[in-house]
Amino acid sequence: MNISEIIDRFEIKEALHFTTNLGLLGILDSGKVRSRKRLKNDNRLDFILKLNTPIVRDPAWVDYVNLSLTRINSNLFEISSEKWHSGNRELWWCVLSFDTCILAHEGVFFTTTNNIYPSAKRRQGPEGLESLFAPVVLGKYGAEIRRTNEITCACPTCEQAEVLYPGELSTRFLKKIYVATDEDQDDVYGQLSGVRHPNIPVIINPGIFRGSSA
Repeated sequence: MNISEIIDRFEIKEALHFTTNLGLLGILDSGKVRSRKRLKNDNRLDFILKLNTPIVRDPAWVDYVNLSLTRINSNLFEISSEKWHSGNRELWWCVLSFDTCILAHEGVFFTTTNNIYPSAKRRQGPEGLESLFAPVVLGKYGAEIRRTNEITCACPTCEQAEVLYPGELSTRFLKKIYVATDEDQDDVYGQLSGVRHPNIPVIINPGIFRGSSA
């Protein structure tokens, strides 16, 4: 079974990446989502760079873009939005939705749980993607996470499972952008126009920030 067949089998519709409005501006202007390692090499980001996490806990993987399948890692989003950037009223958040064809790109790794956990299993190819939907995976502190009937078919067994995309991900594969409010939607359309990026649907979906699937 190849990656395309596994995508169809689990009805996976999108790969997700959350960022701030400032991060989105840099992404749309450059046409790329860059890994943390490469962000610091872009002089255009000197005044707008706001990292989602202040500490690198998986230094061997800083040249990868972190994505989720079907639902975001709501635990990490809560920490990023309510602790590290909670005092900045100028920041708001959005979720980028990418075409699942990127899962078959060269160099992509699939991680059964949060990449920083010792229990994380990393693999490439069809076996790696399928491992995210195993009946049982090990999460934080090696705790067993079991796949139940409450987990949507397209969602990995562990909410913190990751797709690690090497280097930088082109916005040519960006299908839509999710936001929480009407005002945020207007701002995104303004950014798209301001940097002359090809137009992309901007969808209001507050639930996606709480880990709900689209």
